[in-house]
Amino acid sequence: MTGLAGTARIVARADPLPDFDFHCPLPSLPLAFKTRLATIPSDVPYLDVPKQALEYWGAMLGTRRSPRIGLAWAGNAKHVRDLERSMTLRDLLPLLDIDATFVSLQKEVPAGDVETLRGCDMLRFDGEIGDFSDTAALISQLDLVISVDTGVAHLAGALGKPVWILLTHAPDWRWLLGRDDSPWYPGARLFRQHETREWASVTMRLHEALVEFATNGR
Repeated sequence: MTGLAGTARIVARADPLPDFDFHCPLPSLPLAFKTRLATIPSDVPYLDVPKQALEYWGAMLGTRRSPRIGLAWAGNAKHVRDLERSMTLRDLLPLLDIDATFVSLQKEVPAGDVETLRGCDMLRFDGEIGDFSDTAALISQLDLVISVDTGVAHLAGALGKPVWILLTHAPDWRWLLGRDDSPWYPGARLFRQHETREWASVTMRLHEALVEFATNGR
């Protein structure tokens, strides 16, 4: 976030606080700015990646032979709603028959997915990803990100990357209801669970859309 426009200084958690005159918690900024749905700032990208990091991850991925698609199927296991929002890698296996280069964006692979991942034709860099700056540089080399509702989805949106977000039937408030787009991220497309609250039908719709994307680049 050090390159974020308008930012004078970034103070990391646990670092000493500088002198300040005012403090506004991040979730209170929309109230302070009188933001409404129609006025949510959505100019992307508003984050960028250093050239050196782009070159490093470009070399890691090698020559582009097909559309590069990043997958993030699980969030932080300690999240209070993780069982609802996260998938298993097995839920996404039907996608892997599409002619594309699939890249795992998981910094940590859930224990239950380790064996499944070993048997997949998917690039993985969980041993190389140190923090979100590495994830951002990796995402910048991709054509599309597919993610459950976790930090990867927001990072892709902030980078202006096309991102398809897989949502539980009762999603976080940010994704609203009854729509397949996001007022925050113009490049986002939302795939929601039905009332059945299962992932199989979501994966089926996702597969159809991904065939079109791989064929037409959209």
